[in-house]
Formats: sequence, C-alpha cells, structure tokens
Amino acid sequence: MTALQTYLATPVLGTSAWLWLVFVVIVVGLLVLDLGVLHRKEREIEMRESLLLYSGYFSVGVLFGAWVWFELGAQSALEFYTGFLVEQSLSMDNVFVMAMIFSYFAIPRRYQHRVLFWGILGVVVLRAIMIGVGAALVQNFAWVLYLFGAFLLFTGVKMALSKEDSQPDLANNPVLRFVRRHMRVTDDVHGAKFFVRLTPPGESKALRYATPLFLALVLIELADLVFAVDSVPAIFAITQDPFIVYTSNIFAILGLRSLYFALSALMHRFVYLKYALALVLIFIGCKIFYHGLIGKVPALLSLGVTFALLLGGVVLSLLKTRNDATAGGQPGHGPDPVAHHRPTPRSIQEGAVTENPDSLRNR
Repeated sequence: MTALQTYLATPVLGTSAWLWLVFVVIVVGLLVLDLGVLHRKEREIEMRESLLLYSGYFSVGVLFGAWVWFELGAQSALEFYTGFLVEQSLSMDNVFVMAMIFSYFAIPRRYQHRVLFWGILGVVVLRAIMIGVGAALVQNFAWVLYLFGAFLLFTGVKMALSKEDSQPDLANNPVLRFVRRHMRVTDDVHGAKFFVRLTPPGESKALRYATPLFLALVLIELADLVFAVDSVPAIFAITQDPFIVYTSNIFAILGLRSLYFALSALMHRFVYLKYALALVLIFIGCKIFYHGLIGKVPALLSLGVTFALLLGGVVLSLLKTRNDATAGGQPGHGPDPVAHHRPTPRSIQEGAVTENPDSLRNR
C-alpha cells in the first residue's frame, strides 16, 4: 500500500479521509459551477430558475445519500436522509429572516444571490466548528445528548404554543451597531461590491467603505449561527456520526439557499409549517429519551415519521391558503414578504443604484 493510499484510508473523525475528500470535491465543484458558470453575471433569479437550481442541488444530495448507502450501509444512509430532511425543514424559517434583511437594506434582487453565495462559505466553516464541538461533547459526555433532547422538547413546545413570531429588531442589532461603529459604511448599494473606495466630502484621499451588501452578509451569517442552535442538536439526536451530521447539513443548506428566491415569495402560504416543525422537534427530543430508557428507534421509522409530519404541514398549509395563490406582484417576483417591516424608504431602486459619495456617512 502506497503512502497516498494509507493517508486516504486514515480515519478522520471516524470516517476514512477519502470519503471526506469526495464530499469536499463535490461541494467545491457545485460552488464553482454556481458562481463561475451559471451566475457569472449579476442578474435577477426568477422563480423558475430558483426551482431548477434547487432540483439540481436536491438531486445531488439524494445521490450522495445513495453513495453513502453503498459505502457505509443502509443505516448511515437513512440517517443521512433524515438529517438532510430535518435540516432543510428547520432552516426554512431562516428564509423569512433573509428576506427581512434584504428588505431592510434595500438590496436589489439581482445582487441577492451574490450575498447568499458568499454566505454559504461562512456556513461551511461555522457549521464545521459547531459540529466538531458537538461531536467532542457527545463523545466525552454522553449525558449531553439528554440536554439536547430536553432543549428540543422545550423548543418544540414553545414553537407550537407561540401565537406570533417575534420580528428581529435589525436597527438595534448589536453586531450591526458594532460594525457601523468600527467601519465606514455607505448607505447606498454600489453594484455587487461588498467594499468600495470613495472620496468623502472635504477629503482628498479615497477611503474604504463597506456597502449594505456586506452588512447584509454579516447579519445573514449571524442568523444562520442562531438557527444552528436548534438544527445541530436535532441532527445529533438522529446520529452522532460527524460525517453524516456535517454532510447532511451542508447539502441541505446548499439546496435551501438556491430555493430562497422561490420560497421568499411563498412563505406566507406555509401557515401550518411552524406546527409541523414543532412536532418534528418534539418527536426527535422524545426519541433521545426513548433510546436511553427503552431502545433505539429504527432509522426508517424515524425518517418516515419526520417526512409524514412535514408533508402534512405543507399540504394542509397549501390547502388552507389555496385562495391566496394568485396574490402577489409580477410573475416570477411574488409579493414582498416583509414589505411592512421596512423601517424607512431608501434611495435605491432595482433599476438604479446611487453612486454619489456625498450620501456617505462615516459612522
């Protein structure tokens, strides 16, 4: 056996290095294809394209699960599919928050994909850290799983009983205020740029400014970190294999980000999805205690129950709101799901971007 073969066969977090390498190659290939080929030029993504992109990412995730079945067995594959489904479902609330962030900063639709794409890179790193820490805790302190179970039960019950979703106060977000105190920020979008060099009034030297695209990216990364507090324990309740946990998370997030442009126009129709997600969290939390007291729940049963709960929530929601299907704006755009949350009108329209440095404010 050569040195390369020995290295590739070396276990990394319990899984052979070559399996991790295949996953990394697939993800990098998808990201290069996305930004370097399909979206090399900034343009608005219509609903049809969003659905096609999601279909592609979803198919790759399903095929990856089939490959996991072939390499690691049926149990690992079923755990991957369950984690893949749960992560996509729990992250749907994040779509509303992303729509609110884009609305608050008045980011034109043709630049939103760029923010979401670079946000994925941050998610890949942040989820790796959180899952690595979670795996270490579970491996060294088995009782941590019961804390995860109790947290999921509490979160699920709270979600089911809550009457209204609290809206994030973006204007007073501490992270946003910190960035504005320590960086020069322009109020205007400057194309697809995260940073620009402009000469402020009374100065002779150009200075570096962050644009609203950068602020939106920071808040989207923060939102993902907050939502991961729910989703990561939920995945660890399904399996403690770091490879299955991480790969199912990343494939689910890749697909959801591509589906954003379709979901943001349809979120108002998923009126019962919150209750379906609450039941999923309660089921997963109960499964942890059942496993400790009685025995392990079969992976196929876990996948079936999760799928049935989510499908029921979606179907009931669509039936309930079928009369609202024709509501909205132009075809392919849909209504602005957070228009009533926009705090103040901005000077930016989708067809015209202000480039006047006189509007800059050095916070």
